[in-house]
Amino acid sequence: MLVIVKETSRQMSAEAAEIVANRLRKKPNLVIGFATGSTPLGLYKLLVRMHKEDGLDFSKVTTFNLDEYVGLPPSHEASYGRYMRQHLFRHLNIPEQSIHLPDGMADDVDAHCEWYEEEIRKAGGIDLQILGIGANGHIAFNEPGSSLGSRTRIKTLAGTTLRDNARFFKRRQDLPKYAITMGVGTIMDAKEILLLATGRGKAEALRAAVEGPITAQCPASIVQLHRKVFIVLDKDAASKLAGSYPDSWHSSLLLER
Repeated sequence: MLVIVKETSRQMSAEAAEIVANRLRKKPNLVIGFATGSTPLGLYKLLVRMHKEDGLDFSKVTTFNLDEYVGLPPSHEASYGRYMRQHLFRHLNIPEQSIHLPDGMADDVDAHCEWYEEEIRKAGGIDLQILGIGANGHIAFNEPGSSLGSRTRIKTLAGTTLRDNARFFKRRQDLPKYAITMGVGTIMDAKEILLLATGRGKAEALRAAVEGPITAQCPASIVQLHRKVFIVLDKDAASKLAGSYPDSWHSSLLLER
C-alpha cells in the first residue's frame, strides 16, 4: 500500500490523473472500474482534458461502475449512470458497448448482479479500480458490517450514507434506501486499486482504513491486504494519519511497484 499526500484536492486529482493515464498508455485495452460522487470529479475533468488536448485514447477501454441506486432510471438527475455520462462518458471515445453500469431498474436484481459479475470475468477482470471512501468507511455501497468476501449484490444503505447523500435529492423521501453495489471481494479482485479522498470529513475514515485494524466495521480497511493499492489524499483527508507518508512521487515510478 502506497499513501500519497498532496497539499490540495486539485493536486490530488492531478496525481490520480497521471496514474490513470500511465496505465492506459501502457495498456490501451485497460479495464477500469469507476466511482461516482464529488471526490473523483477533478480526476474526470482532467481525463477529459487529456483526451481532448493530448489525444489520450479510450477507444479500447472497458468500464464497470461500482454501484447504482435501486429504483432510479438512468434519466434521473441523481442516478449514477447519468452522472457518468454527464461528467465522463459523453466526452470520451469509449464505445457504448464497452460501458457497464449496474441497472437500478432491473426486474430481477439478483440475476442482474450475477450477470454483472460474469461480465467482469469475461472482460478479464478489472485492471484499475477507482474508489472513494464514505465517512463511515464504506467503499462503493458496502456499508459497515458488509462481508469482506462479498460479490455484487443489493445492499440496504446506512443512516449515515442516507444523510450524506440526501443533498443530491430535492426531497428526502425520494432518496432510495437500497443500492446495487460491487462487493468487497469483487473490488479486491482488481489488479490495482486507486483510492481517493479529500477533506477533513473523510479524515477519521482514512485513519481507520489505513492505520486501523482490518474489520468489516470499516470495509475500506480491507485494502491493507491488497497487493497493489495507491491511496491519494489531500492534506485535510490525511490530517488524522499518524504515519509519515510521501507528498510526491513521479507517477511513472508507480508503474514499477
